[in-house]
Amino acid sequence: MAKTKKGQSSQGIDLIENPEALANKAEQFFENKRNQNILFGVLTVILLAVAGVMFLRYQSTSQNREAQQEMFQAIYYFESDSLTKALNGDGNNYGFLDITDEYSGTKAANLAKFYIGAIYMRLADYEGAIRNLQDFSSGDYLLQARAYALIGDAYMELDDFDNAVSYFERAADYRPNKEFTPIYLKKWAIAEEARGNYAAAASAYGSIVSDFVGSSLEQEARKHKARLEGLAVD
Repeated sequence: MAKTKKGQSSQGIDLIENPEALANKAEQFFENKRNQNILFGVLTVILLAVAGVMFLRYQSTSQNREAQQEMFQAIYYFESDSLTKALNGDGNNYGFLDITDEYSGTKAANLAKFYIGAIYMRLADYEGAIRNLQDFSSGDYLLQARAYALIGDAYMELDDFDNAVSYFERAADYRPNKEFTPIYLKKWAIAEEARGNYAAAASAYGSIVSDFVGSSLEQEARKHKARLEGLAVD
């Protein structure tokens, strides 16, 4: 058999340059029963994988739609201040805890964790509130920041000012906006003052003054900023 200059077989080059040789090679491959079994096995695995992904997407969409429908009554109870029914259901309709159990992994179950956290806050179960709100995740700039702030509130109730500062800072930094960010900055300042960090508290109030001119909290922030700056010097 002819050799290339590097001592390699010219068979590979023949297959590229000679379409008929390439066709014969392919025919030989498919005629080999073992190769057929391998090929069909690979194709079967690929088809099953694609079908599985499509089924999971459909299942997820279907479950999420069902979970959202089930959650309407729980939301109604929450808005009506019937917190126990909102949490546990009424015997006929699911509560938020049922939603997280029955529809785990859906967007509705994720949102239910936010409601559960908010309910636990109002029931003074601060550790339960923290646990559920930390499990909640959303791209919504209002809800996610609000969840961080609620976690901060829970830590404040537990006198854990270090963690409270951390979560108020997250709330203030998450997609800042003029409606809610000044509120989170004020909470951040209060938590900093509670742990004796007067300079950081003054700085948080200063952010309201400089970054949110016209905010309803601006004048209050100016007053506390001046007071804390005095304390920081002492």
